[in-house]
Amino acid sequence: MTIQEASERYQIPLPILREYERWGLCGAVKKVMGSWQYDDSDLERLSTIMTLHDIGFSSEEVELYMRLLEQPQTQTQRLRMLEAKRAAALDEIHFKERQLQRLDDLRHAIRKAQNQAGNTKK
Repeated sequence: MTIQEASERYQIPLPILREYERWGLCGAVKKVMGSWQYDDSDLERLSTIMTLHDIGFSSEEVELYMRLLEQPQTQTQRLRMLEAKRAAALDEIHFKERQLQRLDDLRHAIRKAQNQAGNTKK
């Protein structure tokens, strides 16, 4: 499968595919008539790359994770990376929850004032 076919079929942006190729992690990918050809193991790695991008890893973090994935005995390092990203996501969620609570407090105060104003008119 060519880079264009992989991009279209699996909805992987071309810049991510080109980045993957630049990292030299393509494994069995071979150039055939000037085009990279992807096999199933490449598509599995690309799926991991897309997941890492989707969960907020920077390109540099994705590259490091993928290089670690190619090495034996790196589970602890990769797990640490995932745990750090999870902790950051939880911090962001908690921050957003506090924002929502403050927003709801303000909305409640306005509605309460509207109700009181409506009751005094009657």
